[in-house]
Amino acid sequence: MTIEEFDAALVAMGWKVSDFCRATGLHRNTPSRWRNDGVAIPEWVDKHLALLLEVKRLHATYVQPPKE
Repeated sequence: MTIEEFDAALVAMGWKVSDFCRATGLHRNTPSRWRNDGVAIPEWVDKHLALLLEVKRLHATYVQPPKE
């Protein structure tokens, strides 16, 4: 996952970096290290965000009332 893909996934979730850190228990500076220091984003981040986006999609499809 690239930092651009990470940013796009957060936008799709409607989250800020701080929301992601809070939800995953990461230190608030960790994503900054991915962005500025060239530290690789762990594989689990991509998988975790993909699952969250799928839950959001399922919720919108089956739980959330349709927009009129």
